Amino acid sequence: MADYFDSDEAITRDYDSRIAKRLLHYIAPYWKLALVALVALVLDTAGELYTPVLEKDTVDNALVVSYYAVDPHALSTPEGKSITIKPDDPVVAGRAVLPASRFSGLSAADRKILESKALIGREPGYIAAFDPSNAGQNAAIKTLGHLAIVDNGYIFAPLSAVKKLPSAEAAALRAADSRIISRNVILLLIILFVVLVAGFIESYIANLIGQRVMKDLRMELFRHTESRSLSFLSRQPVGRLVTRMTSDVETINEFFTDVVASFLKDASLMAGVLVVLLLLDWKLALITLATLPPVAIVTGISRRKSRDAFRRQRTWLSKVNSYIAERLAGINVVKLFARENASRSEFEQRDTELMKANLGEVYVYATFRPLVDFLGSLTTAIVIYAGASLFGAHLLSLGTLIAFVNLIGMFYSPIQDISEKYTILQSAMAGGERVFKLLDEKEEIPDNPKRPMPSRLRGHLQFDHVGFAYKEGEPVLRDVCFNVEPGEMVAIVGYTGAGKTTITNLITRLWDVQSGEIRIDGIPIRDMPLAGLRSQVQSVLQDVFLFSGTIDRNIRLGGDISAERMKLAAEAVHADEFIDSLPDGYNTVLTEGATNLSGGQRQLLSFARVLAHDPSIIILDEATSAVDTETELMIQRGVEGLLKGRTSVVIAHRLSTIRNADRIIVLSGGRVVEEGKHDALLNKRGLYWKLYQLQYGGTEETV
Repeated sequence: MADYFDSDEAITRDYDSRIAKRLLHYIAPYWKLALVALVALVLDTAGELYTPVLEKDTVDNALVVSYYAVDPHALSTPEGKSITIKPDDPVVAGRAVLPASRFSGLSAADRKILESKALIGREPGYIAAFDPSNAGQNAAIKTLGHLAIVDNGYIFAPLSAVKKLPSAEAAALRAADSRIISRNVILLLIILFVVLVAGFIESYIANLIGQRVMKDLRMELFRHTESRSLSFLSRQPVGRLVTRMTSDVETINEFFTDVVASFLKDASLMAGVLVVLLLLDWKLALITLATLPPVAIVTGISRRKSRDAFRRQRTWLSKVNSYIAERLAGINVVKLFARENASRSEFEQRDTELMKANLGEVYVYATFRPLVDFLGSLTTAIVIYAGASLFGAHLLSLGTLIAFVNLIGMFYSPIQDISEKYTILQSAMAGGERVFKLLDEKEEIPDNPKRPMPSRLRGHLQFDHVGFAYKEGEPVLRDVCFNVEPGEMVAIVGYTGAGKTTITNLITRLWDVQSGEIRIDGIPIRDMPLAGLRSQVQSVLQDVFLFSGTIDRNIRLGGDISAERMKLAAEAVHADEFIDSLPDGYNTVLTEGATNLSGGQRQLLSFARVLAHDPSIIILDEATSAVDTETELMIQRGVEGLLKGRTSVVIAHRLSTIRNADRIIVLSGGRVVEEGKHDALLNKRGLYWKLYQLQYGGTEETV
């Protein structure tokens, strides 16, 4: 069976630079906030990267310290070219004492040659500044005996001997190490605090910008949609427009908060890790980089699989949602035809496919994450193995090896994060495409006034050879001509489809005529400001729409209308009679669709709303077409108050409501075929007489 629930729009896209550029354009008003977030990102990343370096410094310079004595003549040998002696390096017994990390550029073979020539010490030692007044140091020197060399203000002794000292003597000798540890701990706490604050600022501002961009986009979409023509809006399902302004905009918010912010953080962290690795030890860094190609391959495969799984999941989710929406909307038909079992069976098929699609997406994640974890652990193992070899050959410090292990963990975490954010990126690209597609829609009623709006229209309405068609080649109005004098009530009647309601839409420029011209007080309505025209020409539609909220709010409709004027409008159309009987009067809260009022009461409120806004011309579109006789009489009283002293065009379904019209225009096939008063038209025994006979000549058929 063919599936009629496929979406007609793209639901996913890969990264699209054009869409991304348009999305980033919305950040421009908040560039100062973005700059603060960027600074916070730099501080956050720098703090995270410096933490392993600080740990290395603590291990190498305070916890696991080892020094080697170097004869200055070693520098003149080919093997000693990579050794650097600085002017401030301590000198004991004519030899410079250098930390073990200073020999990382020296190969194992060259080191053995230098050791064989006694130009470098074979055993590691420990050096400390000597303070003759320090009793602990004096006791340590006494314990070390001949192993300790005191010269040039320093104490130098084999590291193995220093490790055997009593704790008090070792603490006195290693007081400088304790100070380094204390300093680094304090510095680490400061860095952690900076990272905490910077991370909070970065996250908060990213979400703040995202929320503001979302608000701006929603407002732009709402304004844009409101200004589109009815021709465009009539082709758009309401659910689709609501989705554009809600869920699609939300995916764009995720683009800023989860994709852009995370990508910048992850990319900067990964780049920073690589730089730090190369600075710490280029040989071990190259070994680490050699393990990355498999990661890139796995990530690329996962990205493609994730894209396919996500597309399939979104496709079936769309089908399931569409099916549910249609079946629930038509549930009465389903029940009347006893199709519950068939509907359940059809839904189960779609639901099963959605489950399979969801499991496919889960499978991709369930495969990718362990693979990345495995590759990360494998890289760590390789680095530890290679680093241990370098450490054993005195070519790498223990602190550097520890820093490498920590940095590798920091490198692999963003890889997982970037891949998992790819589906959000796809959704954001699709949401952005749909949003911009709506924003790029130019179909609207032109608002290019050529003259200012008069403060008050007299109400002289002219249709001059007006022609109009909703679809090309299917005209609804053909060469329509008529005049409505100021203060006159003109009724328009005709069979269904004759073009009655179309005339009301054209007067308020909900649609524009294709030929001819409509003028008010001699001014073409195209030349009037659109807002001004619609403020002075207002309609009461057949299908009354009241908003949820109070009666007061529904009558005012956001206008600058005083309470006194609002109540006078309600009194004029006799709506006050039922409003005053309500427990909360004008503050009575209406439910959605105003279902807590009767049809007649809703119609009277719509009259009061129009009258409170004081238009010059009122259009009444079949206000009593679907009410009982008692309600019709109540509405008729309201109509009399509404139309008093104003130009009015009344679209009539029941001919009894227009007996007292100043003039009746009869439409047929989009043309004016008769015009005159009620009695005169009956005497002509033309189309109006036929319409009258259908209603009052023994049948109940309406027109």
